[in-house]
Amino acid sequence: MARTTIVRVFAMVLAVVTLLTLVSPAQAQSWAPRQVQATLKGSGATFPAPLYAAWIDTYKKVVPGVSISYQPVGSGQGIRDFIAYLTDFGGTDAAISVSRVQTEAPDALHIPMVIGAVVPTYNLPGITDLRFNPEILAGIYLGAIRNWNDPRIAAANPGVRLPNQAITVVYRSDSSGTTSIWTDYLSKISTDWRTRVGSGTTVRWPVGVGAPGNPGVASTVKNTRGSIGYVEQVFATANRLPLPPVQNASGNFVAASIEATSAAADGVAIPASLVASITNSPNPNAYPIAGFTYILVRQNTYKDVTKAQALTDFLYWSLTEGTGAATRLGYAPLPASLRVRAIQSLQSITVDGQRVFDGPAR
Repeated sequence: MARTTIVRVFAMVLAVVTLLTLVSPAQAQSWAPRQVQATLKGSGATFPAPLYAAWIDTYKKVVPGVSISYQPVGSGQGIRDFIAYLTDFGGTDAAISVSRVQTEAPDALHIPMVIGAVVPTYNLPGITDLRFNPEILAGIYLGAIRNWNDPRIAAANPGVRLPNQAITVVYRSDSSGTTSIWTDYLSKISTDWRTRVGSGTTVRWPVGVGAPGNPGVASTVKNTRGSIGYVEQVFATANRLPLPPVQNASGNFVAASIEATSAAADGVAIPASLVASITNSPNPNAYPIAGFTYILVRQNTYKDVTKAQALTDFLYWSLTEGTGAATRLGYAPLPASLRVRAIQSLQSITVDGQRVFDGPAR
């Protein structure tokens, strides 16, 4: 079922890509990717997989000699594959821990690609206008709120006729960056969650049933009446599931959108590593459950110059010309200042001491 769902999502993505004009004449004159021959392999997060599929499909038309594959196996497996040198790049929504970088991946670079929203979507036939506050979301996932007509849900949704129905909680069964974003948010807004469960790519869930990947969670929610699960926005949209407003740190109920997701990064200090949490942003216009998704690359241990050139060109193209596809698929592009810093990270990649990429920081 999960495989069928993700195939459908990718089909939707490729249909959208055919409508996009990603390279303007002015951009083509200022920079163009090198026409090299290379095969690149990546794996990781399902969170950005529809976007990566769109980028890869379109880039093949721009540079026919570069073949890129990306397997959406989850952030945890993507990190493991990358560290084990099974892939040329990894995809993750959860940064590799500092201790693990020091011991297992000392030259790993985290390149933020886009910002995405994680939504608490649900299946209640006839009800599509629910909204959630922190107390409700933490209570449901802690098992303290077990029925849809709980007074706490009713208080946040006046006028909505809630059914007397048990809540089926759905979570990710695999090691997941989406889970990392979700549990990071819950840890910030609930002391009980932080002390009893905590955050990470995997946690010991108090209640619920597991499903693999964003496609698996979306499919389970779609086929289970009374359920709730957390997925990346594009998977909820593809399955025609609700995108409910969530109360943010300023007390405003905000639904996931490009603008609200981008606002989550405003005012957040981004360190030199480019790794930062932007959940529960203080921005009053921010959707509160948002996060960066990263591509993992190696700073100085690539051995094949051509392959390193192909990879850095593709990532630069994605960060610049590829932003049109990102917004059309529901992902928020990086703020301009952060995009410049991501490109500067690409410029630091070397093979045998020689820099392999020198594209303009725009």
